[in-house]
Amino acid sequence: MYAITIPEPGGPEALVWAEVPDPVPGEGEVLVEVVAGAVNRADLLQRQGAYNPPPGASPYPGLECAGRITALGPGVSGWAVGDEVCALLSGGGYAEQVAVPAGQLFPVPEGVDLVTAAALPEVTSTVWSNVFMISHLRPGETLLAHGGSSGIGTMAIQLAKAVGAKVAVTAGSKEKLAFCRELGADILINYREQDFVEEIERATDGAGADVILDNMGAKYLERNVRALAVNGRLSIIGMQGGVKGELNIATLLNKRAAVTATSLRGRPAAEKATIVAAVREHVWPLIAGGHVRPIVDRTVPMSDAAAAHRVLEESSHIGKVLLTR
Repeated sequence: MYAITIPEPGGPEALVWAEVPDPVPGEGEVLVEVVAGAVNRADLLQRQGAYNPPPGASPYPGLECAGRITALGPGVSGWAVGDEVCALLSGGGYAEQVAVPAGQLFPVPEGVDLVTAAALPEVTSTVWSNVFMISHLRPGETLLAHGGSSGIGTMAIQLAKAVGAKVAVTAGSKEKLAFCRELGADILINYREQDFVEEIERATDGAGADVILDNMGAKYLERNVRALAVNGRLSIIGMQGGVKGELNIATLLNKRAAVTATSLRGRPAAEKATIVAAVREHVWPLIAGGHVRPIVDRTVPMSDAAAAHRVLEESSHIGKVLLTR
C-alpha cells in the first residue's frame, strides 16, 4: 500500500507518499480500507520529531480515519467485512489501509457521508472524555473553550449547548468568532484584542467559568486558573503555548478547583474503547438527530498532506481539514 512517511523530521516537505508494507490485523483488530483521514495538531508534532507514536502503533501519522472494513482479525465479533466505519487511531491514518482495534471503531452516523465521518472520532472522543467524563459539565454551567473555531472547539460548542450549558470561546478573528456564534457560542472573545479573564468575569457577573477546555498549556495556565469559578475544572489537552508554567496554589485552593491534563493517543486500548462506547451512546444520537454536526473546512488529497499541514500551521481553517484518497 501507499502511506505518508516521515524519513526525516522537518517541515511539511518532510511528508513523503511512499510504498510501504500492508498492515495485518492482529488479535481483536480489523483492517480498514481508508477513504479519508483527518489532520490533527499532534500530526504536526510527529512530523517535527516531537511526538513519537506509542509502542506498537503504526509509524505513519494520522489519528483518525473513515473507510470500509476489508478483513477481520482473530476474536473480532459485531463487525463484518464491508461495514462502513470511522475509527480512533494511535497512528496510521495517512495511508490506504490501517489495522484498528475493534473497540475503537464507530459506525458512520446516520446522515453523515463516509468522507465527512473522518472528522468525528478524535474531536468527539476528546471533547466527551474531557468535558463530560472528567470535568462533568452540567446544564446551566459555563464552558470556556479556547480555540473555538478549531475542530475540537466547534465540537465542544455544539455538545455543551446540547446539554444546556452556556459557552464562551476564544478565537483570533471576527470571522472565526462569527462562525462560533452560528454554532451557538454565547460569549465571544477575540484573544488578540481582549483579556479572556476579564471577559469571562464580566459575562458571568464575576463567577467565572465552571469548565475550561484548554489547548494552549503553559501560556494560559495562570490566567485559566484565575478565570475558573469556585469548584471549577480546568482540562488541559494541548501545549501550543508551551510546556512549563507557574501555578498559584493559593488561588487553586481558594477556588477548590481542579486541574487535569490528558492525552488520547497513548491511552491503553481498553480506556479508548470505554471512551468510544460512551461517545457512541451519548454523541452519536445527537449527530443522527441533527443537533451536532462535523465541521469540515476543506479536503486535500492524502498524497499532498504537506499542503494540509501548512493550512493548520497558518491557522486559517475553521473546523477540520480532511485528507481524501
